[in-house]
Amino acid sequence: MSAPQAAQPSTTRRPWRAASQNAADSPVTAGGIPVVASLSPRIGPARPSPQRVSLSVHENVDSLRLVAKLQQLVSEQLLSSGPVPGDSISFGAAALPEPERDWLAAAERLPIASLWQGGHVLPRQPTGEAITRLALLTAWTERVRVGTAVLLLPLYHPVLVAKQVADLDAWSGGRVSLGVGVGGEFPEEFEALGVAVAERGPRTDEAMGVLRALWSGDPVTHHGRFFDLDDVRLVAVAPSGPGGRSGGPPLVVSGRKPPAMRRAARLGDGWMPYLVSAGAYARSVEAIRAEASRAGRDLAGFEWLLFLYCSIRQDGDRARADVARFLGRAYGDKPAAQLARIAPAGTPEEVAVQLQAYVDAGARHIVIAPAAAADTLEVVTLAAQEVLPRLQMPAAAEVGS
Repeated sequence: MSAPQAAQPSTTRRPWRAASQNAADSPVTAGGIPVVASLSPRIGPARPSPQRVSLSVHENVDSLRLVAKLQQLVSEQLLSSGPVPGDSISFGAAALPEPERDWLAAAERLPIASLWQGGHVLPRQPTGEAITRLALLTAWTERVRVGTAVLLLPLYHPVLVAKQVADLDAWSGGRVSLGVGVGGEFPEEFEALGVAVAERGPRTDEAMGVLRALWSGDPVTHHGRFFDLDDVRLVAVAPSGPGGRSGGPPLVVSGRKPPAMRRAARLGDGWMPYLVSAGAYARSVEAIRAEASRAGRDLAGFEWLLFLYCSIRQDGDRARADVARFLGRAYGDKPAAQLARIAPAGTPEEVAVQLQAYVDAGARHIVIAPAAAADTLEVVTLAAQEVLPRLQMPAAAEVGS
């Protein structure tokens, strides 16, 4: 996944979908999430939250009837495409390394709610670009929320992004989320596109405001530090069917540092950090809530996401070896214990304990990014079927309230 980061407030929630995919060795850069992505919905009236399914299986229940009932419950409850409120726990997945039809179809049959991909403009390996990958995700999925994790927004003109994303959201029936980050770990991208690395933060903030304004449907006049618009109006495509959402897709902020947290608090529909420990996640929640309070912003409807590199196997040693190899290029100098705090690995039982710590810290939608070079669908399947049912909401949870 590419490094996710900024987002901005909104007043309407979005439907969404999910999926994940096989991953070859995918480079992870110290400055951000690799070329894959994660997920998140938007602010506003929430749909009923997906409920956990529990089945009573009697010895004489015919297996075919059981499967049929499970499929019905999954389609009615777990596979809902509505946004996830703060009083439930759900999973998404990162499609690694590239969107693939069969893999996405299999992932959509799992009880997950979103699918994400990101990308660099000038990657150092043959990997896709974020908008191109998002287009494939919208075309090759039917149910889940799809999003960028992340789009390096300072490298793009916001008018072009606004049109592309609004059209994809319309074609998808309102399933798109835009995860944004500032990047910077590949300075050659900025140089080639004529963007100063040092300006990537304020440029992202201004671009997010332009996106919001254009997605309002009203004529936009804007004269800022980086962009000038006079009486510009965006008209998205209008396919037959549900179409996109009023006000545009949600903006989800990703990152790990204080500027990204401030961006999320003031401009974002959600927060999706990556490569952070449960303790660091809890501190980011406190920082965002404090910043929002200073700004006079109500965080009702704000989404607390987490882009989580991990590996889950029935053989815990294999899972730990997966993570060590996958993250080794960028984080090979980290002690094994430190790596384990930011990228859980092990059996479903072991990983559930680690993920519960993130839930207790405030995460409500966890995007599973398989940190493995092969059999990534197995990682996502075990997460959805054997880890998620073990997680519990903290007593008197107040995150995001």
